[in-house]
Amino acid sequence: MAQSGIQNGGKPVAQEIACLLSMPMTTPTLHLYTDSSPNGFKITIALEELALPYTLHHVRIEEGEHRHPDFLALNPHGRIPVLHDAATGITVFESAAILLYLADKTGRLLPADAKGRWEAITWLMFHSASMGPLLGQRVHAERFAAERHDAAIERFRRLTEDTFAVLDARLAHRPWLAGDDFSIADIATFGWMHIARIVEFDFSRYEHLSAWHQRASQRPAVQHGITLPQPAVGP
Repeated sequence: MAQSGIQNGGKPVAQEIACLLSMPMTTPTLHLYTDSSPNGFKITIALEELALPYTLHHVRIEEGEHRHPDFLALNPHGRIPVLHDAATGITVFESAAILLYLADKTGRLLPADAKGRWEAITWLMFHSASMGPLLGQRVHAERFAAERHDAAIERFRRLTEDTFAVLDARLAHRPWLAGDDFSIADIATFGWMHIARIVEFDFSRYEHLSAWHQRASQRPAVQHGITLPQPAVGP
């Protein structure tokens, strides 16, 4: 549950960070720094699923706010999302790490049994190490690159289609990636599949993956999370 006053206030990110120490105790202790992106949507979806109060700080990448020294103090790589937990003093960046932090903090969005827990973590890492980066490269090559390179497009198209096939097989006999329950593995995967749909990548031939995407997209937290801080748009 984002606090709309900060989200829509339009303060530069440097001012928002400077205000943290002066905020009253009633202010949510979780602070999410993000922009409209697949990796950012993963965290807004998770926070909405968990119904955790948080303050949403819009880091406008197009305006270079991710290179401001105050933001680089949170993440020296200058990437979003970043989560700061004022209650613990812990700052986490990289979307997979943030998802694990939130699951650990709440005891939710990960199966309780060891087998299910590690299945969820394994598929989270499959997304983080394989599917997500490959799909990001394909989106850039096919939709946003200043110059078209057919060999690169074909390579990333083939590699992402391979990951779609793997996910499709995984989802053939279970509703969610870790089994019966929606988890952080599904949230991470949905972040990039949502962008794939926006840029009109057709994955309809993957029956089980498509059905999974439809199930996930009907969840209220997902529907709200992909609008924060703003909905994504295609090229």
